[in-house]
Amino acid sequence: MNLQGIVAVSGKPGLWRALAQNKTGYVLESLDAQKTKLVANLSTAKLAALSEITIFGTEDDIRLTDVFEQMKSASKVPDAKADGKTLRAFFYEVAPEHDEEKVYASDMKKIISWFHLLKELPLFDEVDPTQAPAPEAPVAEVVAAEPELVAEAPKAKAKKAPAKKA
Repeated sequence: MNLQGIVAVSGKPGLWRALAQNKTGYVLESLDAQKTKLVANLSTAKLAALSEITIFGTEDDIRLTDVFEQMKSASKVPDAKADGKTLRAFFYEVAPEHDEEKVYASDMKKIISWFHLLKELPLFDEVDPTQAPAPEAPVAEVVAAEPELVAEAPKAKAKKAPAKKA
């Protein structure tokens, strides 16, 4: 899944696609049906790239993209407005190592609502360019090259020392 350029803006609902950057911030477009445009000022708004977000885990943090991959293969994803027990049971299915004390019901609701926004978009099925394996380069044949003649550069003339006047 390719989540490059998808951000969450603090204080704004939904997800946004970064379209351009100017000297004061970013020009964003909402991923919902309205396609609202927004200029997020870097000095006042906090942006979080979805590809960089992690969830608290019991041992290590869990990448949000890994949770989305598990949610993709889950049999049924609950609605974001479901009760906390239903959400917690679902999260144990898709992220069994999440920290129950640090991951709140509001966090789970937000992640599930993001999933429902993203699952219909084509970028959700694209391969992440940062995670894609590099294509194997064909093995080049070794050809014995003939030695090249190297022309010597002309030597610079030595400067004469100025003559001393007697």
